[in-house]
Formats: sequence, structure tokens, C-alpha cells
Amino acid sequence: MTQDQTTDSGTTPQNPAPWRPSRTVAVVLAGGTGTRLGLGIPKQLLKIAGKPIIEHTLAVFEAAAEIDEIIVLMASGHVAEAQQIVDKAGFRKVTKVIEGGDTRNATTRVALDAVGEEDCNILFHDAVRPLLSGRIVRECVNALWTYAAVDVAIPSADTIIQVDEDECITDIPVRSTLRRGQTPQAFRSSTIREAYRRAEGDPNFAATDDCGVVLRYLPEVSIKVIDGSDENIKVTHPVDVHLADKLFQLAAAKVPRLTDRRAYSEEVSGRTIVVFGGSYGIGHDLAELARSYGAQVFPFSRSSTGTHVERPEDVEAALKAAFDATGRIDHVVVTAGILEKGALAEMDQETIDRVLQVNFVGPVTVARQSLPYLQHTKGQLLLYTSSSYTRGRADYALYSATKAALVNLTQALSDEWAELGVRVNIINPERTATPMRTKAFGSEPEHTLLAAETVAQASLDVLISDLTGQVIDVRRPPGEAPAAVVPAQAGQPTSAAPVG
Repeated sequence: MTQDQTTDSGTTPQNPAPWRPSRTVAVVLAGGTGTRLGLGIPKQLLKIAGKPIIEHTLAVFEAAAEIDEIIVLMASGHVAEAQQIVDKAGFRKVTKVIEGGDTRNATTRVALDAVGEEDCNILFHDAVRPLLSGRIVRECVNALWTYAAVDVAIPSADTIIQVDEDECITDIPVRSTLRRGQTPQAFRSSTIREAYRRAEGDPNFAATDDCGVVLRYLPEVSIKVIDGSDENIKVTHPVDVHLADKLFQLAAAKVPRLTDRRAYSEEVSGRTIVVFGGSYGIGHDLAELARSYGAQVFPFSRSSTGTHVERPEDVEAALKAAFDATGRIDHVVVTAGILEKGALAEMDQETIDRVLQVNFVGPVTVARQSLPYLQHTKGQLLLYTSSSYTRGRADYALYSATKAALVNLTQALSDEWAELGVRVNIINPERTATPMRTKAFGSEPEHTLLAAETVAQASLDVLISDLTGQVIDVRRPPGEAPAAVVPAQAGQPTSAAPVG
């Protein structure tokens, strides 16, 4: 069990006795039936971003170093379905998938029985809050070293009003003192057990919130509040489904950097990397960087090798050449892309076909041809999008559309290829100094552009990571030197990276 025994400088809790939990258990409460969504299945089984909501939620706790065990409390009649999701995803921390109670309170009691009598940390979390962050989990667990009960909440951005039975305002509380509650709620097991023990003697007991039970029946216990996040939404109403799906689409993973050159060399040396679009811009810089760490890199492009990414025979020949030379292909990178500005109605058919073929058919072709090689090495396909994928923009509608398509392709292939051990990710750089951008937009202020070398470094970090299905934003770090002015390479619009 990994825990950081930090303490808070705020109010000292009433019970200063040392807390020595045996383990930390995440209890995922999945008893909802989806009534408000108008579904025929529990809402936690609804798919968002390609996976059941509960699978996204469980993945957060599975990945959290602070969590030792996960117990799932499932809606009546759907335990087998939840167990199938757990088994398929390979969640090793899940020890029990059991039926919850008829009420929220009854479900907590079932969970306490399932946890056992040992002193431990318990985190109760709504299964339909799939966008929980690892930061919140970590801070909840850390707070339990000092506090016996912990809640998660965010400030209210709206004014809260209190009304009577006639829907007339009776009070407007001071907003600065109000918070909107979220989950998880975390407790020392002895505290939440005692709160429920005392509640059993109250004939009027009813609660939908475990911290509320502690507040009412153990008023002497301080309940620490941890900052939640706006993204940690609860999927309750139909609009929440669309919001959550979009948040998953826009979520950007963070990739850790290795500590020094030797660490990179140990990771990269001996790997074979194929770069389509490797003559200029980001593709070229990535090839040079990987070579400097000992990788065997094979760059292909229309200008240098006559390789057209949209032609299956060209892609097949390129991959075969790399494989014949080294006996393996660990990573395939597609930075090739073109940007043709102009209103769609004014574009000729030849231009339209070229943009669609290079920007979308090309990556699809590379993906299909690369799979047998990457499956053998458990490797990775890396694609590139741009910030325009989130919303189409006038005068480069096809470019925006194809970049949005590549994000969806990445997420879909990561699911399809997961069982094969092949990872798929996509880089989303901000406006970058590349020949393609210079050709399209001319000279721009240096301080507004990201250096291609920065994107290349981030790309290498992704290639040696365990990420899959992720959109990785690359932004210019504070204090980074302005990007060098990059001259446009005449006739070479397909070898650079996306435009922001």
C-alpha cells in the first residue's frame, strides 16, 4: 500500500490516536438503474468513449498506487454483466463484484460487511463519475492520515437559493461558504462503522450521503474537504452522457519525461522506428532525436523516397524494407499531412481528393499495413492531429475534419488492438514552426510558435510510454526560446506536422 503520510496544517482532529490501516479499499457504488436517463439498462453499463462507464471508473482506481483493493456494489440483476467487464478489462485489484442494497444506506452496510473487520481506509465512489482524477484519489487517501472522514467538493459557481413549498425564495446563502459535493468520500473504517451503528437506533434515519451520516451521528469528528474538479461529473441526465463523452474526447494525457540521456538510450537503443513524413518538420526532428539515442530509424516521404502514404503498395514496401533490415518494427509514426486553405465550395475535385487521401486514407492505410509488424513487437502506432479537431474552422474544413477523424481512429484502434498488445496514440501540438505551416501562413511572430524539436521530444516520450488511446497535447513550455523561423520547402507540403 503506497501512501504519503503528509498532514494538513488546518484544524487538528479530535482523535489524535495513530492510524495504522491494513489496506486502502475503493468501493465503487454501481447500484443506479438509469431511470432518469430513460434507459433499459443501468447507466453505469452505458458506453461512453467506447467503454462502459463503470470500466472507465474502475480503471482510475486500478491505476492508483494508493488503492490496494476494489469492491464493486452492482445493481440487482446485473452482477454478471459487471463481472464480465472486470474480467475482460483484466482489473486485478477487483476482489468482489456483489449486489448492493435496496437503498444507499443499505448498500453502504453491504460494503462494510464485504470489507471486513480490519482497520482500513475506505473510499466510496459513484460508478457514474468516470472522470475522477488520480490526484483526487491521492489527496483523499493522504488526508486520512490526519482526518477520520474526508469529502470531495468544488465551489459553487452559481448563486444558491432556498425556496418554500410555493417555489418562493426564502433565503440566499452566502456563496463563498457553499460547496457542491462529489465523490469519493473517504473514511477510516472504524469511523464510518460507528456512524452507521449509531444511526441504527434512529427510526427516522435516511441519508444519501455517507459524510452526512458522520456529520449527524458523530458531530465531534472533523470532516476534511478536498478540492474536486469540474470534470468529475456524475452521469445522471441525458445531457451528462454527451458532456462526459466530449470530456473524454478532449482529455489529454500527460507523458512523463525520463531523467537523462542515458535513460533514453536504455529505452530507445535497438528499437526500429518507421516514420512516414520523415523528411521535414516534426518527422525529421523525431527521426534525428531517436537516432541520437540508438534507434534504427527509417524515414519515408513523397519527396525523399517516392513513398505515398495513401498507396498500399508504397506503405507495404516501406515497412518491408525496414523489417528486412532489422528484423523488427517497434513503432510506426505518421506525420505526413497537407493543408490546403480555401472555402470547400471553391475547391477543385483534385485538391479535395488529395487532402482526403493524404490526411485520412494515408493513416488508415499505414495502420492496416503496420498491424502485423506491431503485433509481433507489442509496439505502437503514433498519429498526429491539431487543435482544429475540436471544432471545424472556415477555410480549412477538410483539414479540420480529417484531423477529427484521426482522433476517433486512434481511440477506436486502441480498443480493437488492445488484446493484441498494440498501442495507438495521437499527438496534438499547438501551432508549430514547420515548413507546411510556413507555406500555408507565411511568416509569423516567432514567440507564437512551438518548436518542432519540442513536439519531437514529446513524441519520443509517448513512444516509450505505456499509454494507448490517448490524445497528448503539446504546448510551448513557459520560458521556451522562440521557435526558429522555418523556410517553406517548395513542393513539400506533406512532410510536416499538423497546424494548430
